[in-house]
Amino acid sequence: MNSWETSMKPNPLIEEIHATRAAIAAKFNNNLEAICEDARRREALSGRKPVFYPPSRVVAKRRTKKAG
Repeated sequence: MNSWETSMKPNPLIEEIHATRAAIAAKFNNNLEAICEDARRREALSGRKPVFYPPSRVVAKRRTKKAG
């Protein structure tokens, strides 16, 4: 355990997220492919239309030469 872990107060929401993630992983024997397949299946059954956003373009900053 590091100092960051010991200085953080317990957060019930984060603990619930971790417990849910562990339960899902255990249900599918830690098989990521099966977890994703189940998520896609549930998404299709929900009847909701997924929202996709176009990727953001990253513009590199030009470096300027220092005088001297």
